[in-house]
Amino acid sequence: MATLKAVRGTRDLLPPETALWNYVEATARAVFARYGFGEIRTPIFEDTALFARGVGEETDIVSKEMYTWQDRTRADSDSAQSLTLRPENTAGVVRAYIEHKLGDTGMLQKLFYIGPQFRRERPQRGRYRQFWQIGAEVLGPAWSGADSALRDAEVLEMLATFLNELGVKGWKLEVNSVGSSTDRPKYIAALRDALAPVKDKMSADNQRRAETNPLRVLDSKDAGDQEIINGLPKIADFLDDASKEHFAQVLAALDACGVAYTVNPRLVRGLDYYTRTTFEFTVPDGSGLGTQNALLGGGRYDGLSELLGGPKAPGIGFAIGEDRLILTLQAQEAVAKERKLDAFVAPMGVERNAAALALAQELRRAGLSVEVGDGSFRLKKSFEAADKLARRMVIVGEDEVSSGILTVKDFSAGDQTKVPRAELAGFLRA
Repeated sequence: MATLKAVRGTRDLLPPETALWNYVEATARAVFARYGFGEIRTPIFEDTALFARGVGEETDIVSKEMYTWQDRTRADSDSAQSLTLRPENTAGVVRAYIEHKLGDTGMLQKLFYIGPQFRRERPQRGRYRQFWQIGAEVLGPAWSGADSALRDAEVLEMLATFLNELGVKGWKLEVNSVGSSTDRPKYIAALRDALAPVKDKMSADNQRRAETNPLRVLDSKDAGDQEIINGLPKIADFLDDASKEHFAQVLAALDACGVAYTVNPRLVRGLDYYTRTTFEFTVPDGSGLGTQNALLGGGRYDGLSELLGGPKAPGIGFAIGEDRLILTLQAQEAVAKERKLDAFVAPMGVERNAAALALAQELRRAGLSVEVGDGSFRLKKSFEAADKLARRMVIVGEDEVSSGILTVKDFSAGDQTKVPRAELAGFLRA
């Protein structure tokens, strides 16, 4: 019988790597909370129409990458609903905003999420068919300030803070404006006209995009098409006065906060719902992502709520590819590869097992991370296990039990110290 394995394009996450994932997510929760964000958890699958209308039927995500099936409510029923595993989460968050009438509060809604998304992508480094995203959305009625340039800058400053607190090195922020819902169609028309005489010279993917979604051509990394792409019209030439002023306010606020950025006129992001500010954070070559060095991205989507049948609710959001963020942290060695336990409690003899477990319970209740050995281990085996798992080893022998003075071996310092039991938790914490 063949050995069963994880489906291609998916994988298991195992200790100790999951400790790094937990650290990243805990940092995200802590940073986002300081900015007033609360967590939202939406279903993993939604009505297919949500993504067709929200993300756009001509996008690669909807046309090629979604996992969709017909779901019959009863075996004998002829009716079926088309369901899709979520390929992204912004549309689901906006759907929840509309369904639960969050706009009726009149308050700005600041929501974040952490969870899996699903796309039928070609598996490659950092890209999986089940992948994880950390994201956030800020939306609400216009009178709540949801359409303010201040919100765009606040989101970008929060992301800079998050990456800095994680220790990501060399990140760069690129920003652009894709204009309002009236600017964008004019630009797309000009782009389509400019592509018509040259598209046959481009790659097959870009020939298709030139017809279905010209904005996606600007995102192309195909080396052979760059000269043509550089000569295409720039979105900045099609912005109305209100969009120009909004973008200027975003940049002024970033300057005031000391957040470095580069204006990239080619940064448009291909999803149909984006308006005005778009952005992307990248990392240098050698950060574990290869040539596709985008770490996270997002933008403003002032018309998405209305597109999904809801009230006017301007918004801005982002999504971080958590898989890619983890690869970057590992490649840059921004965090310790091993996050060791505080202590390994080693009983000397099976008769000390109970005393060792009681001591471990005491230390765990004091907030320390502790593993317990077994008294049947030889001393050498206890030392080897302790050295792999923990920063220190606490020896529980006959003398230690009777005297209440524990022997603590520090692996980094290479010394041993006698510590009274009442002071042990504080000693290990230090």
